[in-house]
Amino acid sequence: MSGITKTIKSFPKVFWVSNTMELFERWAWYGFYMAFALYLVGSKDTGALGFTSAEKGTIMGTGSMLLYLLPLFTGAIADRVGYKKILILSYAMYVSGYWMVATFNSFTLVFAAYIYLAVAGALFKPIISAMISKTTSSETASIGFGIFYMMINIGGFIGPFIAGAIYQKSWDWVFYISMITISINYIFVFFFFKEPGREGGNDKEPLSQIFLQSLRNIGVTLSNFKYVLFLLIMVAFWTAFNQLYYAFPVFVDDWVDTSNLYNSLHAVWPWLAESIGTPEGTITAVTIGSFDAFFIIIFQIWISGIVMRYKPLNAMMSGILVLAIGVGMMFAFQNSFFIILGVLIFSIGEMASSPKFTEYVGSIAPADKKALYMGTSFLPIAVGHQLAGVVSGDIYDKAAGKLYLLKQEVAKRGLEIPDVSDTFTKNDYWNKAAEMMGMNNSELTNFIWVNYNPSKIWMLYAGIAVSAAVALFIYDKLILKSKA
Repeated sequence: MSGITKTIKSFPKVFWVSNTMELFERWAWYGFYMAFALYLVGSKDTGALGFTSAEKGTIMGTGSMLLYLLPLFTGAIADRVGYKKILILSYAMYVSGYWMVATFNSFTLVFAAYIYLAVAGALFKPIISAMISKTTSSETASIGFGIFYMMINIGGFIGPFIAGAIYQKSWDWVFYISMITISINYIFVFFFFKEPGREGGNDKEPLSQIFLQSLRNIGVTLSNFKYVLFLLIMVAFWTAFNQLYYAFPVFVDDWVDTSNLYNSLHAVWPWLAESIGTPEGTITAVTIGSFDAFFIIIFQIWISGIVMRYKPLNAMMSGILVLAIGVGMMFAFQNSFFIILGVLIFSIGEMASSPKFTEYVGSIAPADKKALYMGTSFLPIAVGHQLAGVVSGDIYDKAAGKLYLLKQEVAKRGLEIPDVSDTFTKNDYWNKAAEMMGMNNSELTNFIWVNYNPSKIWMLYAGIAVSAAVALFIYDKLILKSKA
């Protein structure tokens, strides 16, 4: 313990400043992002936008893809211009971007606003990880990046946990809190942040040359066939993983009765249940989603201690299979306790596989090309986001979309109900259908669940994850010809 304490005390002030900014940035981002899918497709009378699942998938998939693709270039820009200037620009874009997403209500403008937000995130993303790298050594990097990962998950828990408690009261406040939270980072960047080793700007190399060099770097790494094949396999993993943000909140909000979870919590800690619950006595989908980060905070060290004994690929295969079980459970039940258990299993799979992904890339990269390989390791995450948008769009809607399935029943019965519009919302359609069928909201939900089986979507998402694990096994045995 004394060695760990000594290592922690050895970190310079800017290390802690950088980690603190990461925490607030993740708090702001995930507070908005975990609720974003619901905001896009929710009924307009709740303050949401009422978009279709396909429109939601296009917005989230494309924007998030750019968020992970652009750092291949923005990192080089930050190195040239200076981290502090880029951080100031990023925070300004974040604040204005959150405001734009909250204010705009047409598909085109919201799409553009989210792209703008993604650029803000792409400017920020490579800087803090680079700062951790610059302020740690080979002896302290493990603990340094462990602290960094912990900051990500603390922010990733606090943001959605708060957003889940307030979005049903006011969608505006979800965005206001993100704006306030990211603005706190101005205090740290103006008064406490200093980039190590930079006395003045390095502005000799034109930006065009930086972009060209970045493209050359990508080409160098992608000339390795085995590495490219590995990245393609991992696209499937990230596609399944990202359903935590794309489809899960919508599924829980539409189908899962969380009153039993609320009542159990209320029996033990009534003040907590009343603080995070809804007036109807339920726990929101966003709050439930935040438990992924909470479980990682609690169990990451333990899980890391287990998987460190295994080769990265073996740990990844096992972790992805565990994640497949978790994601399957998250979409297979109406019982909120099974959903929470699914999130726990999902997070265990994430803890076992995601860090090992980074470790594996670092282990196979040539010594003089590690940075290039680590940069291109974001490519499958980017493509995975784009595909996650696809399989959570029309594909999800036709299998598990609550309004879509209701419309099938309405057509089957020959009922005439106005189409959803600016003046006749999704909730209006649902309530009118319930009235004409002689059911209340809960009864109609259960009727659609039993007769149309929306839970079948679990097979798609779990199947995508399983396919990644199987492909990794084949890759290991046939391409790498591993005998272990």
